[in-house]
Amino acid sequence: MALVRRIGVVFGIAFTFGGILGFVPGVIKDDMYLGIFRVNDAHNLLHLASGALFFVASAIGARLTRWWLILFGTLYAVMAGEGLKVGTGMICGCISNNRADAWGHAGLATAMLLAGLLVPAAHERPAR
Repeated sequence: MALVRRIGVVFGIAFTFGGILGFVPGVIKDDMYLGIFRVNDAHNLLHLASGALFFVASAIGARLTRWWLILFGTLYAVMAGEGLKVGTGMICGCISNNRADAWGHAGLATAMLLAGLLVPAAHERPAR
């Protein structure tokens, strides 16, 4: 499996795991994930959907995985900027946010963009 597809699977696992934990009592208390990140059901469902899309892209091929990393990294960069602007509040009127969320989204955006743009194409092999 191409390196970029493996990276996509890792992001899929991370987003899915984070989304599932967002519905586990004890992990979430007073709408705070581990006492750090502000979350709500829409936020957790977005993480689950994101994880699923990473799995789908990674299963289809390296080119689609690279495209998804770049597209989603760009979307997360926009969300990070909006989150920093909003502060503690709502992004798009439905996704809860605080400063820690915004900086987390910025870190994820950076990681996805770096993976999508810098993993050498030589690591891509046709799907079998």
